[in-house]
Amino acid sequence: MKTRILGLIVILVSSLSYSQTKLADKFFENYNYKKAIELYTKSVQKGDSSAHTLTRLGDAYYNNSKSEEAALWYGEALKRHNKVDAEYLYKYIQSLRSTGNYKEADKWFKKLSAVQQGDSRLKGYNPDEVDIYDKLTSKNNEIVRIENLPFNSQNSDFGSYVSDSTLYFSSSRGDDKKVYNWNQEPFLDLFQVKIKKENGTIIYSEINDINSNDINTEYHEASVAITKDGKTIYFTRDNINKRNRLSYDKKGTTHLKIYKANLVEGKWINAIELPFNDKVFSTGHPALSPDNKTLYFVSDRDGGIGQTDIYKVDVNEDGSYGKPENLGESINTEGREMFPFVSKDSTLYFSSDGYLNLGLLDIFKSNVLKGYDAEPENIGAPYNSGYDDFAYFLNSDAESGYFSSNRPGGKGGDDIYSFNSAICKQEITGIARDSETNIILTGVTVRLIDETGKVLEEVITQSNGEYTFEVDCEKTYTIVGNKPDYKEDQKTTTTNNIPETVTQVDLDLTPLIVDNQIVINPIFFDFDKSNIRTDAEYELENIVDVLRKHPTMVIKIESHTDSRGKDNYNLKLSDRRAKSTKDYILSRGIDPSRIESSIGYGETQLLNKCANNVECTEEEHQMNRRSYFYIVKE
Repeated sequence: MKTRILGLIVILVSSLSYSQTKLADKFFENYNYKKAIELYTKSVQKGDSSAHTLTRLGDAYYNNSKSEEAALWYGEALKRHNKVDAEYLYKYIQSLRSTGNYKEADKWFKKLSAVQQGDSRLKGYNPDEVDIYDKLTSKNNEIVRIENLPFNSQNSDFGSYVSDSTLYFSSSRGDDKKVYNWNQEPFLDLFQVKIKKENGTIIYSEINDINSNDINTEYHEASVAITKDGKTIYFTRDNINKRNRLSYDKKGTTHLKIYKANLVEGKWINAIELPFNDKVFSTGHPALSPDNKTLYFVSDRDGGIGQTDIYKVDVNEDGSYGKPENLGESINTEGREMFPFVSKDSTLYFSSDGYLNLGLLDIFKSNVLKGYDAEPENIGAPYNSGYDDFAYFLNSDAESGYFSSNRPGGKGGDDIYSFNSAICKQEITGIARDSETNIILTGVTVRLIDETGKVLEEVITQSNGEYTFEVDCEKTYTIVGNKPDYKEDQKTTTTNNIPETVTQVDLDLTPLIVDNQIVINPIFFDFDKSNIRTDAEYELENIVDVLRKHPTMVIKIESHTDSRGKDNYNLKLSDRRAKSTKDYILSRGIDPSRIESSIGYGETQLLNKCANNVECTEEEHQMNRRSYFYIVKE
């Protein structure tokens, strides 16, 4: 007998815990994390240690940026359960990092990498550099739009240079009869495409071979730099002899050389090689200083530091060149430094695999040309990935440009990507009002919530009832307004891609106290039953909140049914429902003295014609199934 009673108690406790968790889920899904935390915590106290409850507790804290508490509950879930979704493992790692517990985060990061192979967050993972890796892959203060350009082909396309509304690039989209053995694609040629801006959109048109009979050959041409007067072009070409055949060194290797040509009547002519080329080493990837007095290039010549180094050479006024000079260890490493570019503010950009990176070639920037000795800086994601990222070009606006990459998702081996790092910001603003009177409401707590459910910002309306949030373009946000003695209101909106757009989202909060009643949505019960359903609990929490806000308030509860069923039975049923409603409110810590009575009136106080034997619609019957919460005194 004792065993049976104990079993019933266990079942009862489990049922109550399950009900509490379902109610907590409802609050969580409506972004009411404070209430969800309260209810989930009670479930845990009653013995609920399920992965769902523990991870939801973690999420509720995580979405409110409470990292210590989030780490506590995620850690508890991982301790108690062998199978926890990897997404929670990642959030646990993030929470640990946020609290400065990098050692523990590293331990779990190794576990994540073991179970979550292919996750983009693991690319370039170095257990000794997790914190730095995290910084490289995050752009918290910058929105960067990346676009795979429409003219990319199924072969390799890379290296961008813009001059006079024309974009020059390299491509192997040419004649398939002669292919390069390294990648079995045609040899590279130089192409050009016209660019223009229409209604804020860049249009690319008229894609052709570079306008020259002297530049493209049967072999490689790539990597362009053009003087600011637009009259001289530098480019890289395979080492070919006077018969336009490849020229090899003693080991059978053909090297690269830099050539230049002049613009005459719209065509590039008189292509000649530069004097510091040689057939025993490569010279390529030309770049110019803003004043065009210095030419930067890449070479594997003797005396260098690594596999390929970046050099500079003076360009004299008479057209001659000085002596090439290695940029030294402030830039060059034992690895590969390639594809230099100098912006108009003399920042040097280049690609390298010799520094800490996300994988293969990454793009770096350096102030060495301005006289600073600081180590080059990895410009991070989204420019860099776990693949080769190179050939960076920055437009004169210093916010947009191009780079090349062989990252997944492209059209060919290498693709050209445009970027625009201008921060696109907008505003969401609105006024909070009483939905019944249209009166402006002060003291409304308004929360901005992102698509993941994370609370981004919280403000309180002042005398004008207004709130304002600065938000990102092309994102979806939920706005939630709360005020004591009111039902919350929440609205969802999606921002467009036009900077400085202002979106109006007004909030309409419904008063809970009207005259002498606390008014909530109808309390529903299952047919012929009096137990409180989860949706009814959700509504009754409004009653609990009002009573907590007004600690001297006393109420009475009335429950009514429709006319269907026997009169006496309905009277008893409504009375049981009133008592169940009272019991739930008391279970939430409300003193019994604050509920004067809970009475069921059955069908004795119908609001319409729908008495016994009168045909009515379901909606008309529903009007009679109701509960009242009268304020007796406050």
